[in-house]
Amino acid sequence: MELNVLGLTEEIEHVYTSLVGHPRCTASELAEACGLSPAGVGRLLSVLIRDGLATRTAGRPPRFSATAPDVAVTALIDEQQHRLGEARSLVHRLMETYREAARIAHPEMAVELLTDRDDISSAVGRLTAEARREVRAFDRPPYIDRPGSNLDLQIQRQRHGVVHRVIYDREAVAWPGRMHNDIAPSIRAGEKARVRPELPLKLVISDSRAAIIPFSLAAGGQSAAYLIHPSPMLVALESLFEAEWERAVALSDAGPPPAGNGTQWPGAVPVQPDPDTRSLLALLASGLTDAAIARSQGWSERTTQRRIHRLMSQLGATTRFQASLTAARRGWL
Repeated sequence: MELNVLGLTEEIEHVYTSLVGHPRCTASELAEACGLSPAGVGRLLSVLIRDGLATRTAGRPPRFSATAPDVAVTALIDEQQHRLGEARSLVHRLMETYREAARIAHPEMAVELLTDRDDISSAVGRLTAEARREVRAFDRPPYIDRPGSNLDLQIQRQRHGVVHRVIYDREAVAWPGRMHNDIAPSIRAGEKARVRPELPLKLVISDSRAAIIPFSLAAGGQSAAYLIHPSPMLVALESLFEAEWERAVALSDAGPPPAGNGTQWPGAVPVQPDPDTRSLLALLASGLTDAAIARSQGWSERTTQRRIHRLMSQLGATTRFQASLTAARRGWL
């Protein structure tokens, strides 16, 4: 029986496969081909017609034909997949209830181990969606979900007063298109963003209520994570975030310059940098290499080097550090 996984009984499968090879036959003819009684075949034909596996012509006697297998069986497969999807959703909901009940029954259970990628993604989404005051995060590769996939939801939460403080690892800022398509729009919408050359782990903290960290940053380590409830461990993670926040460098939004009446003349240093210059300064302050900046901005390395040289000349700087420091003093960072 190959089709029993789709809910077809052995008898129904037998009659259907026989009907496929005997189009426009009567119930009696099909019964003879199947080796079953006409009454039994008639009952099974009614089931096949109901489920879209067969059709019946008007006339005396009525004749029956099988629906094309690629249509009929594919429809059954799609229906079965839909039911399996509903079952998976129910399992996820039941697991959330199970974990919460277990935590309430055992308040000392401060840490849960999540071993399913969907559970991890769901937990991260739940933590950020349920935050009422603040979301704090360490952002660094590798990722479970596509970076920036939650941008619209984050902007909505920020508009409702939920503060987002995010520290980006240098590799996160260098991710191609990340600065322009995700980080800068988040900052313009109110995100407070800073960057560190390297972060010790990935982290999301929701208010002071819960946090989630990966099991490991090694290959495959993102397939498991720890969900941490109020406990000394959560307090330690909050302290770690605040310590890294103090050491991190602020990121600008790389957005349009504020309106002003300053006059510029050919060759002069602009009163405020244009968006490309702001973005370049933010990436320089992050410590990215020329190659990483080029990938992030979609420029060639030659173009990147030319823009860095021009910017350093405008700022009167001989090193990248001097350029970043001068830009920060001017309020460009």
